[in-house]
Parts: sequence; C-alpha cells; structure tokens
Amino acid sequence: MGQMSAFWRLIGAGWVLIRADALIPRELDPILPAPARLAARTLRLLSGPRARLGRPGQRLAGALEGLGPAAIKMGQFLSTRADIFGAPFAEDLSRLKDRLPPFPLSQARDEIERNLGRPIETLFSRLDEPVAAASLAQAHPAWLLDGTKVAVKVLRPGIEQRVAEDSAVLRLAADLAERLVPQARRLKPRDFVEVVIRALDLEMDLRFEAAGCAELGEVMARDAYMTAPAVVWDGVGKRVLTLAWADGEALSDPQTLELPGLDRKALADNITRGFLAQALDHGLFHADLHEGNLFVAAPAKVVAVDYGIIGRLGPGERKYLAEILYGFLNRDYARIARIHFDAGYVPAHHDVDAFAQALRAVGEPIFGRDAREVSMGKLLAQLFEITALFEMALRPELVLLQKTMVTVEGVARRIDPAHDIWAAADPVVRRWITRELSPAAKVRDFADEALKALRALARLAEAPPVPVAVAAAPGSHSLAWFVAGAVVAILAFAAGALALG
Repeated sequence: MGQMSAFWRLIGAGWVLIRADALIPRELDPILPAPARLAARTLRLLSGPRARLGRPGQRLAGALEGLGPAAIKMGQFLSTRADIFGAPFAEDLSRLKDRLPPFPLSQARDEIERNLGRPIETLFSRLDEPVAAASLAQAHPAWLLDGTKVAVKVLRPGIEQRVAEDSAVLRLAADLAERLVPQARRLKPRDFVEVVIRALDLEMDLRFEAAGCAELGEVMARDAYMTAPAVVWDGVGKRVLTLAWADGEALSDPQTLELPGLDRKALADNITRGFLAQALDHGLFHADLHEGNLFVAAPAKVVAVDYGIIGRLGPGERKYLAEILYGFLNRDYARIARIHFDAGYVPAHHDVDAFAQALRAVGEPIFGRDAREVSMGKLLAQLFEITALFEMALRPELVLLQKTMVTVEGVARRIDPAHDIWAAADPVVRRWITRELSPAAKVRDFADEALKALRALARLAEAPPVPVAVAAAPGSHSLAWFVAGAVVAILAFAAGALALG
C-alpha cells in the first residue's frame, strides 16, 4: 500500500474519531494546556450525535469497531494499559466487539474445502448459516458425520489484504506520533503498533488458536473452574477452525443470569478462581475473558471460547503475582516491597522502606470496607501508578495480566454484585504459597539444584575444558576434586529426595 493511500486512510480514520469525540475527548479538557484545549474544542465543533454518549473508552470502542480489524486489535491492546489510561477506560475497551455483515455460506464452504483439502461432505453432514460475524472471521454451526454439533470458524475471504492496508495506516500514524508529539514517545508508538500487527498476523492463522485452545483446555481440566471446547483437528487449517459446540448460554445475553438454578455466587467465584489458577499454577491464562467469550449453564458451569489472545507467565512472574496478592491479603507491605526489589522490578538505589510506605497508601484504604467497595483491579491500577515514581520498568506480560484481572473482576461483579474477589482469590493464592514456599518446597528446590549440579559435573567429565597453559599448583588433583564434587551433589540430591519422601 502506497504512502499517499495510507495517508488518506489515516485522514478518514481521524474523521471517524473526531465525530465520536474519541480523538481528544472532552473529559481531558481540565488537564490540557490552553492551546491544546482550544484545538480540541475547535475539532469538537465537527463532532456528531455519538460524541455525547458514554465514557471516553466507550466512544473510542464504538469508533474503532467501524475502522476495521487493525483498529479493533489496537483497541484491545490499549485496554492492556490500565496503568496509563485508568481502569474504567481499559475495561470499556476490553469489551470491544466487532459485528459485520456475514459473507455468503457458499464462500464459507469454498474456504473450508480449500483449506482442509477435502470435500465438505467428508467431514460435516450439515453446515448452517453463520451465527456470528466479526471483522476477521465468522462462526457457523455444523454437525460431524457422527452427529456431534460443532462450531466452525472461517476467516473472511481477502482479509489478509485488508489487514495489510490497515497495518500500513497504523505504521504511518505511529511514525507521525513519534515525530510530532514528544509526550507520546515514552509510550513507544512504533513498538506498540508492531506488537498489534504481529498479533493480527498470528490471529490470521487459526492453527495457532487451535493449539492455544487445546493447551488451555488441558490446564482448565485440572481444576474444573471452567472448561474449553475440544478441538476437532480434522477440521483445522490455516483459515478454518473447528471446535466442539460450547454448551450453555452466552453471558453477554442479559437473560442468561436469569436461568433457573443458576448459582450466581458460585459462578462468579469459578470465573475468578479459574483465571487465577491458570495464571498462578500453570503460567498460562485466557487473556480475553469478557462476557462475549463466556458461556454458562446451571448451576455454575463456565465454558470459555476464543483463544486468540493467551497470556504466559514465567516462574518469576508467577511468584511475583502470588506474593503480591498474599502480601495484600495479610497487610504485609514490607514483604511486598522486598519482593519488588528482589525481582528487580524496582532499581536497587531506591529505598525499600519508602516503597513499602507507598504500598501502604494503596492497600490500607481497602481494609475494613464492604467487599462491594473494594476493587482488586483498582488496587492493581494504583499499584502500577507508583511505577514512574520508583522507576519501575513495566513488563508486557504483567500488563496483560493486569488487564485480564480488571476484566475478570468486572465480569464477576456484574454476575454477583456482592462478589468478594479477595475471598474468591484467597484459596488459590494460599494453595500456591503453601505448595511453592513451604519448607518441603524449599527442599525440593534444593534437590533440583543439586541434580542440575550433578548433570553439569557429568557433562564436565565427558568433555573437560582445554587446560590453560599455566603451571599447576603443587598438590593439585583435579580428578579427586571432581569425584568429591560429584559425591557432594549426589548426597545433596539424596537428602532432598528423602526429605520430600
């Protein structure tokens, strides 16, 4: 796509944002300098009826829905920055949904046969009209030859070209922002846009989504707080995804919460605990748990769909999350502060006691208040607000985690207004702490380290390093030292194994 064409598409996108008062929202007027405030008010003269409806995040979400897949994806990623834009804005964007007219069933059949390399009748006895159509793909109910009902997701014909055009516009916008708006440079717009484009590229290969669904399905089955549809691998291709039909009713339907026998409290607890168990116990979590991706059934069954965005946490990040939550549950701010310093999230030249004091200012207002007045998402947002003061470098995986926690909290509170997210999180967090930080866990870790040392010694014996040409010290016996080291490692490993036993 040429630079001039991208420029005109960018102008068109700007017009849509201006009409919705989503480019420089009126809510920003009190904090804008006088020249910027005058420019914003001038642009607002061109706004339309939608400019007076809803919060800034809601207006922006509505505008982005009409601008295509790349704009929608950008909105989804903006929703991960509650630390910068605030929790309400992030939550408004996290529920961003896009609805477009479906493409004909005949085209869907052609796409399926082309991608699977077989006639459609060899896999499906029936394929119906789409029940949902989004900017990238649409979903069809279908039945396998054995009568099993499934959902077939098919990418839109020619969507790759549309995404390429949108990507060119995003790159141009990021380049202009970096050059012309110095305040935007700290947000690294070019890097941000490349992340968005990369995510779109991955979403346009449905084999990746199938793999993510299968992996998370195995994780979810271990706790049974929520489940994932089974993947029908014979019906998976680059542009086609076939999953078992999700039982239950969509949580996005207001009537769903009136289902007979539905246990709202247990349902809200299952969603909260399901997310935390995925993140803490397995380091892998569904990162888009809004109502549109959740199907529920009585009494408290939850099925999650749409695995286009998956978050991953390493052992260090999981320990960080668990200890942060555990520390707040126990009002142990010194411990939380020390965790941040030990993990390297706060530079060592800062004062750990001052950081603990800042954390106390975040945590103390929540205690002694009704659960309905206490927001874990707000607490995490406030926690991230102090990052600039203490020069903390935000990690992308932690920002995605924060965004998902804000979304999960909002969903749980809408299901059960009295939902106590702290009480729901408590058993999952304490289980992790008991398992990972108990004396037995420390012995296990010691045994693991001893085993690594033993393997390293074995590799050293098999391929000793080339000796440096220096005179050997009197009484040096390298073989004896190697044997001694191996014996010590074996004894350490054995001690650890016996202790665990």
